[in-house]
Amino acid sequence: MMKLYHFFRSGTSHRLRIALNLKGLETQYVPVDLRTEQHLQDDYKAVNPQQLVPALEVDGQVLIQSPAIIEWLEEQHPSPALLPQNANDRAHVRALAAMVGCDVHPINNRRILEYLRKQFGADPDAINTWCATWISAGFDAYEALLAADTRRTGFSFGNAPSVADVYLIPQIESARRFKLDLGRWPLIMAVDAKCAALEAFQRAAPLAQPDAS
Repeated sequence: MMKLYHFFRSGTSHRLRIALNLKGLETQYVPVDLRTEQHLQDDYKAVNPQQLVPALEVDGQVLIQSPAIIEWLEEQHPSPALLPQNANDRAHVRALAAMVGCDVHPINNRRILEYLRKQFGADPDAINTWCATWISAGFDAYEALLAADTRRTGFSFGNAPSVADVYLIPQIESARRFKLDLGRWPLIMAVDAKCAALEAFQRAAPLAQPDAS
């Protein structure tokens, strides 16, 4: 069985859990507590030299970086597909995912926020404002692309969950944690509701994890 190293509240861990659930794959659950900086200890550094979560151990090999792992899952377990068949559609779905994975999430990542707190004295209100700025910019663009896609039926693309949803839903969870008013993005909220009805997303939710507290 694959071994998944992750933290319940980590957005990157959340997205990988969704992808694994959508593929119907079970893993051994290995919590890595970021709050106690367990990821910075030698034991975990031996697993992932970058000291980030998630990491997925498969047959003795450790895969790191959630985008690479999700692509690996798509290649090794192609059904159900999380990317469309058409090359242009795949590029569109990957772009939606990248808007979150490359432009929003990294600058709201825990280590960035910890640096803002420790080096610049950012208080909780400043942190929430920082996160809201970048999430809002990304969500404004994401919402516009959803509105322009006339073929879409409920999800970010098409009529089934895709890689785009795998990335979007954890970012919505993060937005709620940073007290962002999500009402200005009704299409994104509709996607959130559509995904929330599916067991794969329910089981992947942060508060559904054994280490949630």
